[in-house]
Amino acid sequence: MVQKRYGRPNLYNNRGMNTTTKYILGIVALGVTIFFSWYFFSIIIYILIAAVISFIGKPIIDLLGKVKFKGYHLPNALKAGITVLCLWGLFILFFSTIIPLAMREFQSLEDISVTNIVNELQTPIEDAGNFMKRHGLLEEDKDIQVSMTEALSNTFQIEELKTWFSRAVGTVSDIFVALFSITFILFFFLKDSRLFSGMVMAVVPSRYEEQARNALDSIQKLLVRYFVGLLLEVLGVMTLNTLGLTIVGLSFNNAVVIGLITGILNVIPYIGPLIGICFGLLVGIVLNLNMEFYHEMLPLLLYMTLVMLLTQLIDNVVFQPCIYGNSVHAHPLEIFLVILIAGSIAGIPGMILAIPSYTVLRVILKEFFNKYKLVKKLTQSLNE
Repeated sequence: MVQKRYGRPNLYNNRGMNTTTKYILGIVALGVTIFFSWYFFSIIIYILIAAVISFIGKPIIDLLGKVKFKGYHLPNALKAGITVLCLWGLFILFFSTIIPLAMREFQSLEDISVTNIVNELQTPIEDAGNFMKRHGLLEEDKDIQVSMTEALSNTFQIEELKTWFSRAVGTVSDIFVALFSITFILFFFLKDSRLFSGMVMAVVPSRYEEQARNALDSIQKLLVRYFVGLLLEVLGVMTLNTLGLTIVGLSFNNAVVIGLITGILNVIPYIGPLIGICFGLLVGIVLNLNMEFYHEMLPLLLYMTLVMLLTQLIDNVVFQPCIYGNSVHAHPLEIFLVILIAGSIAGIPGMILAIPSYTVLRVILKEFFNKYKLVKKLTQSLNE
């Protein structure tokens, strides 16, 4: 009897030690995972980018899967190779057309300085200064030209435009390594659609495999819709601005460059379009300094503003609802709050990655934590 009575505490102690050991091992495993994720961060990014592109390339793979030659389907390796070539072809075609135009336009800014801009716009600046002095917005002894030159010099550095491409050239080798690595990984992800999911399943406990597979399927579908929609939005904004700015009087080369920049900046939620409009107007001023301000330049700037605002209206009414609503199934207010939070945490990169990251998080919550009321509320639209 004595041995039995004193034997139970030993059993409980062993169980307690086992639980403690599991917690310690779990913490160690988490620490090792975080360390390797940090140390091999670039490789992980390559894998994730390749996975996302493979999602986008999946429709091409499916289309090629329907092709038969003498009763035989195309081999997976051939389908993957054709898809990679198609994606690379579109990429090269786009940038081989746009980049030379952009480089020529930026090279035309080499001899431009803030002082030159202010001197060329002397008349309207002086008129603005007199107006401000009459209404007490500027001290009488202040020189508006000097103040304008200092303000512009502090907020905008022409030298940055001159050195932007030279900085990019210094990273060509890194970019080449990244593109080669992503392409190599992408080929195998396209060849074997289960390869990426297999990598994820390898680190998921067996009892959660079914939920993890469902989550991966949902994430793939939603992210494909989102990134394809985002690409179409960039191209749509670029096309509309290019056509509109050409119609109002800009040269096609100038319009294409402004359209490209505004399209890319449009990826940044909320503040991106505003930056794009300011950039477009600035380029319009710099490249047309020989115009008479009140009768030529000012009307041109007003027309440019009207074109870019109209493009934003079309983007807000047509493009964005298709992307944010139909692709990620989230309420506009919900998206707005997520972007604000992500922006406060990680700045502009956080704002860009906010929506896809939130989409992945919602799917994971839905599959693994759907018993909680808050999770059900956040993920109920994913069932629609």
